[in-house]
Amino acid sequence: MDLTQFKFLSFDCYGTLIDWETGILASLRSVLKNHNKTLTDAEILNLYAELESAIESGEFKPYREVLKEVVRGFAARLGFKVTEQEANSLPDSLKDWCPFPDTVAALKSLARHYKLCVISNIDDDLFAHSARRLEVPFHVVVTALEARSYKPSHNNFHLALTKIGAPREQVLHVAESLFHDVAPARALGIKSVWVDRSKGKRGRASRTADVKPDLEVPDLKTLAELVERSFNSPPRH
Repeated sequence: MDLTQFKFLSFDCYGTLIDWETGILASLRSVLKNHNKTLTDAEILNLYAELESAIESGEFKPYREVLKEVVRGFAARLGFKVTEQEANSLPDSLKDWCPFPDTVAALKSLARHYKLCVISNIDDDLFAHSARRLEVPFHVVVTALEARSYKPSHNNFHLALTKIGAPREQVLHVAESLFHDVAPARALGIKSVWVDRSKGKRGRASRTADVKPDLEVPDLKTLAELVERSFNSPPRH
């Protein structure tokens, strides 16, 4: 794939730019410990993925409410009751979720060649905390709260394309989730990069899907290096 053909990079945020699995595990482990429940990391992440996607597929509610319902879903599945404080602990923890170690440097590198955008299943106020940690300006941000839907809904991508104001051929979507991002991007004719940060791990916080990305990389650092080489290579004749 010719990486110089694109003018815009759109990113999924959580799982791609922000290390949400570490944040999810820390928060949910605290709740489970309060009720003497023990699960492996893989079991927590897989149950999270199941509960989150089920909640998001129903009537739209803000992501803060989705996360609260996830905590309540753990309680219902494992046979205990949570307090309101415990239900709020997962969305409240999001402001402390950190970028992956390679994220900020990679974004700054990529910003030299593209306009950067975000398409995220998040609320505006929650994303604001993460945006400060990412340290780069974004040309366009589309949140689930603005779209009133959650990826893999095509609505989120249509809204992003409208705000970007360019043909989809000029947009490359970069994401960790095959289910939420790569599958709808392929269906809409948008080229995609799968950032497989969980390669080899048993658990994932996002559902998987049987879909092939246009490019697969293990992290953003690798993508940034590929882009630099592409733009710095001598033109082919």
